[in-house]
Amino acid sequence: MGVANMKLAIASDASNDPGVSRQPQKPTRPPAAAPGTDPLAGITFPTGDTGAIRRAMSDDARGAWLYQGNCLAFLDAIAERHPGGLFDMIFADPPYFLSNGGITCHAGKMVKVDKGEWDKSRGAELNHEFNTEWLRRCQRVLKPNGTLWVSGTQHVIFSVGYAMQQLGFKLLNDIAWEKPNPPPNLSCRYFTHSTETILWAAKNEKSKHCFNYQDMKQQNGGKQMKSVWRLTAPKTEEKRLGKHPTQKPVALVARCILASTQEGDLVLDPFLGGGTTAVAALENRRRTIGIELEEKNLQLAVRRAENAASLFNQTKPSEEPCQDERSQSPMVTV
Repeated sequence: MGVANMKLAIASDASNDPGVSRQPQKPTRPPAAAPGTDPLAGITFPTGDTGAIRRAMSDDARGAWLYQGNCLAFLDAIAERHPGGLFDMIFADPPYFLSNGGITCHAGKMVKVDKGEWDKSRGAELNHEFNTEWLRRCQRVLKPNGTLWVSGTQHVIFSVGYAMQQLGFKLLNDIAWEKPNPPPNLSCRYFTHSTETILWAAKNEKSKHCFNYQDMKQQNGGKQMKSVWRLTAPKTEEKRLGKHPTQKPVALVARCILASTQEGDLVLDPFLGGGTTAVAALENRRRTIGIELEEKNLQLAVRRAENAASLFNQTKPSEEPCQDERSQSPMVTV
């Protein structure tokens, strides 16, 4: 790759002029599709035993469509039908490649890190190739001013960030999600892993991304929101219908959605897992599309999406400690 031209941006005097508004301007956006409109209508997805993609949930009234299948083939079909992009936002929680025989702590016990075959590393080069391919496809299906959020730990996030730079994304922020009650480090040879990183990026350098600055400031007590977010693990109520081994808290994904979209916008999750993105989108009046490869996970996602309206009606006096998160490095005792 050639080295991109770098220009020094000099702020004008107007930026310090008290008479000039500092209110961030939201980019011009096309109106959202009318309720009841299927955004994937007319798209032909692969069928048959190999690479098949099937619809598992269709809720036109609320705007939720969940699928089972390979996300790469799924995104290819969407890009062919919508070459100019379809999604206002994508939230991706890809494999962290942690299930390689290490150990961690869960509920006070030593357990193996084994999330499933999908989470096993194939080596740095192949892992990076996979990250590049799914990111390339996400970039194609984003609208010109759309943004992408990707969560990860040290095991994957550097590959994701490098791939983003290779593909020409515009990196906006790196968010540090701090977990107040992480599991202990059993080997006692490292600092306790208590954070995950979330990269926020626009489709390219020309993008005029949406950022609901005032909303985030209001959430933060009238002060600018910083890039360190302290949020607990998923609450007990969020696991009422079942739990995913790498489940994210709804509050985390909801903040990303509220920061970068408007009501009625279309949000994609290419690694749907237990359906947290779908729940967060529906709870905040966004339309949502998700795809998941594993049948068991998809069934959980459908249950949670169908019950999104009543999922958080009850309040709990306390929250569960963060006991089963992918932020834990595989640890080998010696």
